[in-house]
Amino acid sequence: MYEFSVIGGKTAREIIGRSRPDVVDVVRDTYLAHHDGDSVNPDSYFLRFPEKPDARIIALPAHLGGSADVAGIKWISSFPANIERGIPRASAALLLNDYETGYPFACLEASQISAARTAASAVLAAEQLTGGRGAGRLTVVGAGIIARNILEFFKARDWEIGSVTVHDRSEEYAGALAAHVTGTLDYPADCESDLATALTGADVVVLATTAGVPYIVDPRAFAPGQVILNISLRDIGPELIEGAYNIVDDVDHCLKADTSPHLAEQKYGDRHFITGTLAQVIRGEVATGTDKPVIFSPFGLGVLDLAVGLYVFRRAQEAGEDVRVEDFFGETTRW
Repeated sequence: MYEFSVIGGKTAREIIGRSRPDVVDVVRDTYLAHHDGDSVNPDSYFLRFPEKPDARIIALPAHLGGSADVAGIKWISSFPANIERGIPRASAALLLNDYETGYPFACLEASQISAARTAASAVLAAEQLTGGRGAGRLTVVGAGIIARNILEFFKARDWEIGSVTVHDRSEEYAGALAAHVTGTLDYPADCESDLATALTGADVVVLATTAGVPYIVDPRAFAPGQVILNISLRDIGPELIEGAYNIVDDVDHCLKADTSPHLAEQKYGDRHFITGTLAQVIRGEVATGTDKPVIFSPFGLGVLDLAVGLYVFRRAQEAGEDVRVEDFFGETTRW
C-alpha cells in the first residue's frame, strides 16, 4: 500500500517500443471513457516566464475511472530554445496517485509517455478518419521527436505508406528524420524544402512543429479529403479551419490558448466549424466527408497521460524494471 516506484525514461521508452499497438488501444479506450464521463480532466495550468515568453511549464491534473481508477498529474516543460542547445524541447514527470487513499505510488519520466500518447492519438485519428491503414504519400512538417514517434507508431500499426516527405526549416533535422524513416522504418522518404510542394498530393499531413502563430494561411494549402493531423495546434490559419471538417479530442479543452480552432472561434464568434470529437467518430456519432479537408486537433488530455503512464508502470512492475524507493513515506500510521 505504501510502496513507491520510480521509472526512468529509458525503461519507459523500451516498454513503449515493444507495445506501441497496445498503447494505441489504451488511448482509444481512454477517449471513450472520457466521452462517457468516466474521468475528471480539469483545465491545464500554465506557468509562464516574463523574460522567456516562448517557454512554459504545464500542469495537467486528471482522474481516470473504470479499471484504471487512478489520479495524477503530468508536469511538462516546453522550452523551445533547447533545440538550439541540441537537447529536446520538452521534459516531463508524471506522478500517479492511488484513488482510494490519495497516496502517490509512482513517479515516471514522462516525456516518453507524453510523446507516446500524442503519437498514439495521431495514428488512431488517422485510422478513424481515413478508414484504413494506408497512405500513398504522408507528409511530415516538423522533424522533431514528436514526428519521429508518430512515424514509429504508424509503422507499429502496420500502415502501408508509399512514401514519406519531410519538411523542416532545418535541412539537417529533415535529413536526419528522413534517414531514420528509410533506414529504420523501411518507408521510402525524401526531404522537401518548399512547404506548398510538401503539402500538395499528400493523403495524410502531420504537423509537428513548435509554431506559436499560424503560418499555413493559403486557402489552397489543403485539398478536399486530405487528412491533417494538427498535432502542434497553432500552424493553421482560422480561415482554413473554418473551411474544413474539424475533429478534436475535447471541444472545450481545444478551444483555448490560441490554438488554431480557438483563433477560428474568436474570428467567427461561434463554434459552427467543429464537427465533433474523435470519440464521436469512433462511436459513429459524427462523420466527415471528402468534399473538404479533415483536420484533427488534439489539445492533449491529462487522462491520456494517466492511462499510458499506468500501462507503463504495470508492465515495468511485471518485469521488475521499476526502482522501488524504500521508506519514501516518513510516516505510515497516525500515531
